[in-house]
Amino acid sequence: MGCCCAKEEEENVNPMKKPRGCTDVVALMLFLLFWGGMIVIAAFSFTFGDAKRLIYGYDSYGNICGKNNTPIMNLTYSGIDMTDKKYVFFFDLWSVRESRCICVRECPPATISTRTMLEDYARESGSFLCDYDVPINDYSNQMLAPGGTKGPCPKLNVPKQLPVLNRCIPADIAEVGAEVMEDVYAFLNDNDLVQSVLMDLGNGWSLMILLSFIAVLLSLIIMVMMHWMAAVIVYLLCILAMLGSLVGTALLWFNYVIVKKKLDSTVEERTLVSWCSDETLFLTFSIVATVLTVILFLIILVMFKRMKLTVALFGEAGKVVRSMPCLLMQPLYTFLVLIAFILYWMTVMMFLNTAGAIIKDPETNETKFQKAPWLQSFWWYQVVGFLWTCEFILGCQQMVVAGAVASWYFTRDKNELKDPIGKSRCRLIIHHLGTVALGAFIITLVKLPRLILIWVQEKLKGGDSNSTCTEWCLKCCTCCLWCLEKCLIYLNHNAYTITAYEGSSFCPAAKKAFNTLFSNALQVAAINSVGDFVLFLGKLAITGFTGLIGILIFQNQPGYNYYAILVLIVCVFAFFIAHCFLSVYEMVIDTLFLCFCEDQNMNDGSSGREYYMEKSLMEFVNNSTAALKRLENPSTPRDGTAEERNSM
Repeated sequence: MGCCCAKEEEENVNPMKKPRGCTDVVALMLFLLFWGGMIVIAAFSFTFGDAKRLIYGYDSYGNICGKNNTPIMNLTYSGIDMTDKKYVFFFDLWSVRESRCICVRECPPATISTRTMLEDYARESGSFLCDYDVPINDYSNQMLAPGGTKGPCPKLNVPKQLPVLNRCIPADIAEVGAEVMEDVYAFLNDNDLVQSVLMDLGNGWSLMILLSFIAVLLSLIIMVMMHWMAAVIVYLLCILAMLGSLVGTALLWFNYVIVKKKLDSTVEERTLVSWCSDETLFLTFSIVATVLTVILFLIILVMFKRMKLTVALFGEAGKVVRSMPCLLMQPLYTFLVLIAFILYWMTVMMFLNTAGAIIKDPETNETKFQKAPWLQSFWWYQVVGFLWTCEFILGCQQMVVAGAVASWYFTRDKNELKDPIGKSRCRLIIHHLGTVALGAFIITLVKLPRLILIWVQEKLKGGDSNSTCTEWCLKCCTCCLWCLEKCLIYLNHNAYTITAYEGSSFCPAAKKAFNTLFSNALQVAAINSVGDFVLFLGKLAITGFTGLIGILIFQNQPGYNYYAILVLIVCVFAFFIAHCFLSVYEMVIDTLFLCFCEDQNMNDGSSGREYYMEKSLMEFVNNSTAALKRLENPSTPRDGTAEERNSM
């Protein structure tokens, strides 16, 4: 994204005028074409799908409960205004999958055992539990069919029911039997886990947005503290990360014990909320959190001696931030764009999951919504688009920050620097969108196979010994892909920095970044390892405390299938948000280091070839390298720092 004016004058070249590489242009065109496909899928989803069916439920005639409906295929009972009838009522709980269902005003608050009680309940409450064409005077007529799966009246006894996910569900398993309750629970989740989670997302999206803003607030607090109190925040982040991991792990185990006790209690005490709480999810999360907590403690103990270097490192990065305070606002813009895109993507997925053909049964006059097999390909297309776009948005932020820091570094008189962030944004839009698109696509190419391997592992669980062996091989491949992904992400960040001050396309920038990092491996270890680890602790602390608040909120909110998954999704969002904010310091540190290396290559400190770097930055890099040598080899003499400084 560009050097400073002084550098351009000395070298008589404007790096921003360099032509973009063909690969970058092709990557940008592919990205735009891919988004064109996503827009077509969104239009299809909004036309043929209806997320309200997923959230509010619908009756056997295609009417969405709680909404004013339009006629469907000229069905007799379709198109009814159900504004005051918000709950789905099943005629036969003993065969809920085949049962006819209608929309009712309220769920039965008490057991109904006779037709007379059914009629009395309808007159008193105005909630009619028989089919739409059955007059209330005929509810107790013995000439009517006895009712059951296909009506016209519900099968007796009708148990006491509660509204859960806008469906009328038995309040007490003892009254209907455990097998019936299992059938009801299976019905709510019979399509797939994705649909159940989407139902939960539809009901809990407002709480998830609230938790996302809590993550934003925590990120801003840590950034402000990092800006003004570097020495305090480094040690505070270590303490918060350890405390957050301990409290989060303890809370997960506590919730697991509560859920397990409910599921192991007597039949009379069980309710749908107990059945909807997934014991296995909390056990898995608790074990994983325990292992990660132990690893975190060990790493902190090993790296604790290097924390002094990190304090000095953040002090150098703080000088850049103080010169360009608007850099702290860049993550907020990225966060808003990410939230807008994620909400759009979730909406499209909800509509896509309900898109399908309406099938009518000529004998019963009922309707069913059947998904087309090829909708699965649309689903994967949207997943690829989600990964690619998220990486693209994050890459744009990294490019803007790198361009502004590079302009600041290569300007000798900092007071003459005018609007480096705005100019960096302009250069990104005009010249380097293709560079970011290509870098994001490379990361997506690694992430997607890893997701596919994870999906295949889930399909192979519980198989024979051969599938177990295959599962372990897949886990090894997944681990290797994860390591490759992290390496490529780190290389991408540095390639964006090279592009920022040279104006080159992605491939040459990535090659130069790799050579620079490889030739300065010791300095990279001294500068980046500890700093990046502390920033990772900051992200971990924000994620942990956001997840902790999410557990406290969701565990007191009834009516969710898998609220543990909602908490996990919130934690993923919180980590993305923390990454958006704290990556500013990460990009500042990485950019300063690469600019430092480029400065050393171009200049030697002699007259006419003075270094652009400040004296404090030079002393920090040399001191940190020498300190790292002493940590690894205690016999290294302490005057090595002075020797290195003199050699420069």
